[in-house]
Amino acid sequence: MAAGAAKLNVLLACALLLLAVGCKASPYWPLEIGFYHDKCPQAESVVKGVMEYAISKNPGNGAAMIRMLFHDCFVEGCDASIFLDPTPFSPTPEKISPPNDPSVRGFELIDAIKEAVEAVCPGVVSCADILAFAARDASCILSKGTVAFDMPSGRRDGTFSNASEPLKFLVPPTSNLSDLLDSFVVKGLNAEDLVILSGAHTIGRSHCSSFVSDRLNTPSDINGALAWFLRSQCPADATPGGNDPVVMQDMVTPNVLDRQYYKNVLAHTVLFTSDAALLTSEETARMVEDNANIPGWWEGRFAKSMVKMAGVEVKTGDQGQIRKNCRAINYH
Repeated sequence: MAAGAAKLNVLLACALLLLAVGCKASPYWPLEIGFYHDKCPQAESVVKGVMEYAISKNPGNGAAMIRMLFHDCFVEGCDASIFLDPTPFSPTPEKISPPNDPSVRGFELIDAIKEAVEAVCPGVVSCADILAFAARDASCILSKGTVAFDMPSGRRDGTFSNASEPLKFLVPPTSNLSDLLDSFVVKGLNAEDLVILSGAHTIGRSHCSSFVSDRLNTPSDINGALAWFLRSQCPADATPGGNDPVVMQDMVTPNVLDRQYYKNVLAHTVLFTSDAALLTSEETARMVEDNANIPGWWEGRFAKSMVKMAGVEVKTGDQGQIRKNCRAINYH
């Protein structure tokens, strides 16, 4: 009822403006919790069921969904553009761009979720919303229920994807704090969102090529014992697509979404320059200390920042489409 009243108020406001200044009706609607309540009431439970099974088989599947949401939302907004495969008409989509290939994974899991949702509600639920739900459920499952939140929905799927775009908006793990902040601010996010969302590095794996050159091959503040271990795992010439093993990002609680990341930052036992960079300003260093030392402080903020990130430049209303196949746009 509240959502319906809100939409009515928007329509009434635009009607008044139309009379006054001749505005056009907007194709955009805000996201809302329970968007599929009437259209596909099973949607969110179906996504959760597939995610629970996938994470029980491999916790890395949850980390993959959280990371994929970030990589999708920062490029063309949260519109599932990262899923699109190469075609003769679009031979170089986002998924083959260096920031995504080969490190972003989980496309087959998205296919499985989409198939399960289509089985109960064909052509109703967008791939963009499926990813947002999957990342939310992964956060809850991997945190053992301490990061639990509602995810607004109503996103529609984009029809444009180009490999040049991720290079503009996804800064590398060698970035300093200024570059990191700039990349967040341009998307409507702030320093706290940066610090809070960086906490997702407490789960998942990293290719050695993401940190060897600037953390192991040159002087850095990385903990000596960790550096010794990483050198035993990573070739000094690790390169993407070549000899490039993977290691866990958090050696202490690698499969639990928790505040251990911030303890690791303070102990200089993090992999990336971008992680260590959080200590290079008083403001962000204080946030790291609070997240590390105050029980329950980080979890609630992570939920809020996830919802905020999942609302970046979304397509709603008459924008975009509801893809039948997450890997391809609808041509009919």
